[in-house]
Amino acid sequence: MKTTTRRDFLRNLGLSTALLPFISNLPSVASTPAGRKQRLLVVFSPNGIVPNQFWPDAPGEHTTFKRILAPLEPFRDRTLILQGIANKVRGDGDSHMRGMSCLLTGIELFPGNIQGGSDTPAGWASGISIDQELKNFFQSRPETRTRFGSLELGVAVPKRADVWTRMCYAGPNKPVAPQDDPYQVFATIYGEMKEKEAVTSILDDLQDDLRKLAAKVSSEDRQMLNEHAALVRQMEKDLQGNAKQAALAHPAPKLEAGILPDNDTIPQVSRMQIDLLVNAFANDFTRVATLQYTNSVGNAKMKWLGIEEGHHTLSHDPDLNEVSQEKLTKINVWFCQELAHLLTRLASTREPGGEGSLLDNTLVIWTNELGKGNSHTLDNIPFVLVGGGCGFKMGRALKFERAAHNCLWVSIAQRMGHQIETFGNPKLCEGGPLDLA
Repeated sequence: MKTTTRRDFLRNLGLSTALLPFISNLPSVASTPAGRKQRLLVVFSPNGIVPNQFWPDAPGEHTTFKRILAPLEPFRDRTLILQGIANKVRGDGDSHMRGMSCLLTGIELFPGNIQGGSDTPAGWASGISIDQELKNFFQSRPETRTRFGSLELGVAVPKRADVWTRMCYAGPNKPVAPQDDPYQVFATIYGEMKEKEAVTSILDDLQDDLRKLAAKVSSEDRQMLNEHAALVRQMEKDLQGNAKQAALAHPAPKLEAGILPDNDTIPQVSRMQIDLLVNAFANDFTRVATLQYTNSVGNAKMKWLGIEEGHHTLSHDPDLNEVSQEKLTKINVWFCQELAHLLTRLASTREPGGEGSLLDNTLVIWTNELGKGNSHTLDNIPFVLVGGGCGFKMGRALKFERAAHNCLWVSIAQRMGHQIETFGNPKLCEGGPLDLA
């Protein structure tokens, strides 16, 4: 199904776009995917999954979820599990490097001097990532333009900048750093509003000064000052009126104070970042976002789960090591629980100015840089899609035969109104968009 905007709808009929306000509430137009808000949120966790605790036994409609995906049970009918999706990008870099920096770009890494654990060294990705591609598309249209375009949030992402820590790219050689300090994210999102509040208080101060001055000047000057004071007061009322019109649909979240982002505060930072993301969507600050947990080869020690070993270290243990497999399963269950919390927040927040919830118009994708940690495979990359906004048939699992993940990004872009035929390396798009209808 090809999507169309209201503007395109009028243009195709040869009508003036001045009619846009008159068709904004027409069901026959608004019911198309592009006739409502559409959002994309990519959630990343590293080091592969435990296949026998993740993948369904067979494709088809969901009956029960395996242990790792069990937290998504409340969203069973809104979940689409894609098995058999492969990152087929080859070239420079090892699997962790290409798994991370080619995950959203679908294109090769530049030659470079960053040495991985094996194979050849590499540089940054040589193309734009799908989140930034869609950001640019949305920002190019007045009806979908937002204040930020996109938000890139992180949880315990290392401060160093390399191909293991970056999955978003504004273009070739242009990595986008995720912000993993929720207080800085808060300042970025809400700082402008604090400045508006400061302007209002300054106007009040000027009014007091004008009254004091009026008592010390001639009657003629006093008349001029009174007229000026009236003008200042009217300006103040206008500003206050504008502020009310621009008021947040949802108040800014109250963040827990004194949390220093580090390994041991990952659970608290995760919830704070989720609150900020949901609020940003609710106030239409952005329609594209990413939430990155640690990084490729991330070695977080999840002590809150009773696990002292690093995540990446455990992921290298053999499958026969039942203790390590159990710990890896617990880690992935925790990631899925955070995803379920995010989905619950989206589902419980009504769409401002529209029907339904934020989740109805948001496609959330949970993915990874590897299919399996100890084999470093780029086959069977986990892609779990939840929510709405694209018109995909949910509530089922699909199994493909090594379909290139480039084709998935093309499918999603097209369903969001961006009619691209290829994404990333064009040679990896020869299978065409995936049939997810």
